[in-house]
Amino acid sequence: MLTIHNFPRGGRGQRVAWLCEEMGLEYRMAAVTYPPSPQYLALNPMGTVPFLEDDATGAAIGESAAICLYIAQAHGPTPLLPAPGHPDLAKVLEWTVFSEATLGSGVNTLLAERFGAPEADKGNWSARMAGGRVDQAVELIASRLGERDYLVGDSLTLADICIASILGVWRGALDRTAPPNLAAWLDRLAQRPAYQRARAAVTG
Repeated sequence: MLTIHNFPRGGRGQRVAWLCEEMGLEYRMAAVTYPPSPQYLALNPMGTVPFLEDDATGAAIGESAAICLYIAQAHGPTPLLPAPGHPDLAKVLEWTVFSEATLGSGVNTLLAERFGAPEADKGNWSARMAGGRVDQAVELIASRLGERDYLVGDSLTLADICIASILGVWRGALDRTAPPNLAAWLDRLAQRPAYQRARAAVTG
């Protein structure tokens, strides 16, 4: 059994649940309080979410993009992660890492500014820089997607799951407006039964 530790309604935990649903894997959600309890900090000293425990392998791992890559490899094969040597593998890996290293890191700064920073610190240089980088990243994603149904190849991959999940946080928690093609893509993905089941698991 896979256990996904997550804040209630946490978007990054939802991406892990979505992957599990697409792969037909059994999992359970374990709610993490805020601030995290001493018990959770003993498991994950950074106190971040999501955090995965895999009873089958004994793995215990944080960082949502790494969790997704781990699940796809440890419990695959799956078309969501192309096999070694496949021409689409490099791009799927790039977008999966991009979702956190470039896009997610900037979104985190904007979330901290909006919900945690004192008024005197809102709109400071770091926040402005992060906002510019996020805008640049969103423009790049929209450009690369174009009018296609998926970011890479002709079917859903980890690239779509990871990018769409953080864009959902950006669009929802930060009240941003996505370019029309990205908005349509996000809305299509949100109609997938696996996405709907994952959302219910995370919000329920």
